[in-house]
Amino acid sequence: MRLNLTGPQLAYVAVADHIAARIEAGELRPDMQLPPERELAEEYGVAYMTIRRANKELRERGLIVTVHGKGTFVAGEE
Repeated sequence: MRLNLTGPQLAYVAVADHIAARIEAGELRPDMQLPPERELAEEYGVAYMTIRRANKELRERGLIVTVHGKGTFVAGEE
């Protein structure tokens, strides 16, 4: 799932926005585990560090949570 990264938007923001849209659309449901960062990097056609920064952005938005030793999950319903 390659994104068009030719515009002025930063790559990590584009990835974060796309994942956020997938969450909003219900494709990624609350408490669902996301693939590992390296797999997401391959899926999106970006560098591993771009996914790390996108995940940080999504955590700051409250859309995902990372549990050390378990993985990264879509934030549950409040």
